[in-house]
Amino acid sequence: MATWKIGTYLKTFWGKEPVIVTSIGIGTIALITAALSPMADTQAKLNQAVPFNYPVPVRDDGNMPDIPAHPCEKIGPTLEWMKKL
Repeated sequence: MATWKIGTYLKTFWGKEPVIVTSIGIGTIALITAALSPMADTQAKLNQAVPFNYPVPVRDDGNMPDIPAHPCEKIGPTLEWMKKL
């Protein structure tokens, strides 16, 4: 019963506003293909490796083991996995 209502609604809406129905269809297909693309996994890994808030250099007084002594010191997630692609 519900499928008849949805089908009737889409048929009526297509008859009145075909441009809007087409744009919604294209947008839906774009979202689905972006989520299912092979690059989605790689992009998720890149987003995890790049910090959202960039670190501010802090002067190390010797009591902060989790803070690098120099801004160029490599601490945290690396992009070594990307070289293996």
